[in-house]
Amino acid sequence: MQMHQNSPELRHMKIAVLATDGVEEAELAQPVEALRQAGADVTICAPHAGKIQAFNHLTPGDAIPIDLTLDEAQPEQYAALLLPGGALNADFMRMESQVRNFIRTIHDAGKPIAMICHAPWEFISAGLARGRTLTSYHTIQDDLRNAGATWVDQDVVVDGNLVSSRQPADIPAFNREMLALFERAMVSQIDLPPLDLDDAPHPEC
Repeated sequence: MQMHQNSPELRHMKIAVLATDGVEEAELAQPVEALRQAGADVTICAPHAGKIQAFNHLTPGDAIPIDLTLDEAQPEQYAALLLPGGALNADFMRMESQVRNFIRTIHDAGKPIAMICHAPWEFISAGLARGRTLTSYHTIQDDLRNAGATWVDQDVVVDGNLVSSRQPADIPAFNREMLALFERAMVSQIDLPPLDLDDAPHPEC
């Protein structure tokens, strides 16, 4: 994979991936490969330790090792988030309070989120879809509209800190825009002036 000329690599950018059994294999493996080739530090997080069973639509695929459980992962430590699809994966993950809180923490910090296929279900359940423009697998378009989002039928949609795609066939476009969005976020973080700790607000205990 070639990076855009004069654009930064995602060297050491910490990116979390949230997934569980039933994840669509291509929607996890291919974006993760693209991120790692760009130099990102990718952590696959799941509700349980060991491996998660991926699928190729209805056919079991590889068992994918995870790096951390949701209990171990701290969303504040990550600069971006990837949510792969798969109906079983997304339907289970959307009901996990740790997943919803993880997504909200990343989103509320203004950090980028990439989601594909059924993963916008998780974004809906986190209470964040209203007013956003997204795409997804076509069978959940009504869910997004009912949650207050604008749904569009195209291979990839970028809306602020979000990038979304519909299905495995869209992965090339998804990866392209995900890398570009994450690069922009990395540049904006690099360009921020150093924080003066004497003037920084102190959270209440």
